[in-house]
Amino acid sequence: MAKLITLFKLLPKAHQIALTTLAVFTVLIMLLPADDVQASKQPQTAELSASTLKTNTRYDVPLAFRSPTPPNNQTSTESHSGSPAKQSGARTSTLSSDSEIDKKIAALQADISAEKQALVKQKQPLESERHVEYYEVAKGDTLGGLFKRAGLTAKDVYDITKLPLAKKNLLKIIPGEEIAISKTEQGELAELSYRMDKISTLVISKTDDKYQEKINKKQLETRQSFINASIKSNFWNAATDAGLSANHIMQLANIFGWDIDFALDIRKNDSFSLIFEQEYADGEFIRSGSILAAEFVNQGERYTAVRYTDGQYYSESGNSMRKAFLRSPVDFKYVSSNFNPRRLHPVTGQVKAHRGVDYVAAIGTPIKAAGRGKVVQAGYNQYNGNYVFIKHNDTYTTKYLHLNKRKVKRGQTVKQGEVIGTLGRTGRVTGAHLHYEFIVNGVHRNPRTVNLPKSDPIKRSEKANFEKISQQLMAQLRANQDQRLASN
Repeated sequence: MAKLITLFKLLPKAHQIALTTLAVFTVLIMLLPADDVQASKQPQTAELSASTLKTNTRYDVPLAFRSPTPPNNQTSTESHSGSPAKQSGARTSTLSSDSEIDKKIAALQADISAEKQALVKQKQPLESERHVEYYEVAKGDTLGGLFKRAGLTAKDVYDITKLPLAKKNLLKIIPGEEIAISKTEQGELAELSYRMDKISTLVISKTDDKYQEKINKKQLETRQSFINASIKSNFWNAATDAGLSANHIMQLANIFGWDIDFALDIRKNDSFSLIFEQEYADGEFIRSGSILAAEFVNQGERYTAVRYTDGQYYSESGNSMRKAFLRSPVDFKYVSSNFNPRRLHPVTGQVKAHRGVDYVAAIGTPIKAAGRGKVVQAGYNQYNGNYVFIKHNDTYTTKYLHLNKRKVKRGQTVKQGEVIGTLGRTGRVTGAHLHYEFIVNGVHRNPRTVNLPKSDPIKRSEKANFEKISQQLMAQLRANQDQRLASN
């Protein structure tokens, strides 16, 4: 009985109320008089009275008036309540009943435990279901100030900035950036995410009172694009109108910069075509990739470039696009004076050979070494101002005059493209410019027209593989050109 009570107590409250109501209702039914039942029994009893029964005749007795038959020879054994067999059967029945009750109690307890765990789980939302707040970094904001606005503590700031990646990135947050923060029901930091760039996101989470950090990176997808354009006014405008990015414009200029002077050699109706890469993540444009193949037609002359697996560019036949010298050592606005052996000097008015080219640009514009070599002179005089002379080998020497500042010293070895000074107006000059001279075997040559020596072509061992790549890319370039021409 005690176990039944225990079982009853373990039931949910709704079940307990229902069982109690049912029990009360059952008792009330049992206590009410059943006249109809008794009346229905009387005729049947009368029909079976001794006066109407006949000898040796079989009668169908209603089930309600039949005597119970003990199962399988147990009548004699169980006829006396005090017999050992009956007592043993009672004990077996009781034990069986208790065992079933124990099983039911255990099963009910397991169900209740499972329901409790499910309820606890529901109260702790999954990471994807947490409420996330986004905080934009304001002007003058620090990580501490942002955390304070988010309702977090100084200890949170201290603990997080002990993490290497967090210290490197979160202490350098700038206005306009955004930090996503999700908290637990107790108001503690559960997770923080900070987008480092378009690809990488720093994620900091708290597990067992310890902070952990990781970087999630988006999967990049590389797509190929094609652009073809004809120049109407200048190269930059034609490239931007065609949809080329600033990065790709500079790449293209650098690739052909040894053969084409983009400030002076460009003409109307010159044209260019290129196949290039663009990188995307989740359908969003991320950045410009490499130029794979390009063609530039300048004043009727065709130049080609193919990118090989070493990252260098070669003509479609395998010659290096790089030259031993830059065509011009400065990014200039215009040429104020060309190479002229019989030029009148602008200051003295006398005929004096102008053995170089004057490039005009803003004071402070970087001057680059035209090629690899050794600084043989670096100094100042009243005519040249600040100057630098570089000997590249026994054949070639370059000179740079009227510098604002020198960045190299005599005896120093420099690389091609290395900054050796800045443009200025020192010495005998009428305005800021760079005077640049190109000397071949002791003879001054026009820097703009001299044939520049080429760098080494593709290696012989790579020639066959390069030709395969070159033919494929140039065929793709021509097919795109034909398709564009047909569509116009």
